[in-house]
Amino acid sequence: MKRVEGKVALVTGGAGGLGAASARMLAREGAKVVVTDRREAEGRAVAQELGDAGLFVALDVTQEAQWENAMARTLEKFGRLDVLVNNAGMGIVKDVEEMSLDEWKLVHAVNLDGVFLGCKHGIRAMKQSGAKGSIINISSIAGIVGVGQFPAYSSSKGGVRLLSKSVALHCAAKGYGIRCNSVHPGYVETAMVEALTQAGGQAEKTRARMLKGIPMGQFGEPDDVANAVVYLASDESKLMTGAEMILDGGATAQ
Repeated sequence: MKRVEGKVALVTGGAGGLGAASARMLAREGAKVVVTDRREAEGRAVAQELGDAGLFVALDVTQEAQWENAMARTLEKFGRLDVLVNNAGMGIVKDVEEMSLDEWKLVHAVNLDGVFLGCKHGIRAMKQSGAKGSIINISSIAGIVGVGQFPAYSSSKGGVRLLSKSVALHCAAKGYGIRCNSVHPGYVETAMVEALTQAGGQAEKTRARMLKGIPMGQFGEPDDVANAVVYLASDESKLMTGAEMILDGGATAQ
């Protein structure tokens, strides 16, 4: 099946992890994909894997001018934008007493300001190309429940959750035909989760403790999130907007 045949998608943080998995799966399902990231070598490599369906554009999601350039490049190359995946994110493992104000601001700049700018310019590009588009914001279960070691990450991902609802209601009220939903993964086998397990110096014990909090007893894989992205990008989800997709093995059901 080509579930997103004819659509054009832009993925932030596409150089690795969830972003790269989403870019690859969107392309396999028929989309043209603009891979964006600050890491140019890795991002270009992912785009090159996609052949004629791929394009790399350097993008620091905290910089509005770079968003404007990314949208212009997308429209110039592919003529439209149908899907925006706001995936770029970061975390700092420090509790509220240890974290500096500069660290707090940095996490929010990437995780929340970047999503705001993506939604703003994504809507404009979708309107310009006449697309009934889908904005997919990658949040986290830390945007549903608090995590003590991640005050800034939790705050920013909670902001993404409610921003997504606001954008969904705005677009619906304006009659744009643009949907906006958030995806909330739990622990997924990525470099970020690996760094978390290593942070305390006891990786095996930390990993075992994390697994105990997951009723299904397993971490997710990047393709689990990519599958959700493809669903939300496709017309199969045409009635979904302002919704949350939680992929956590039951962790937040307890």
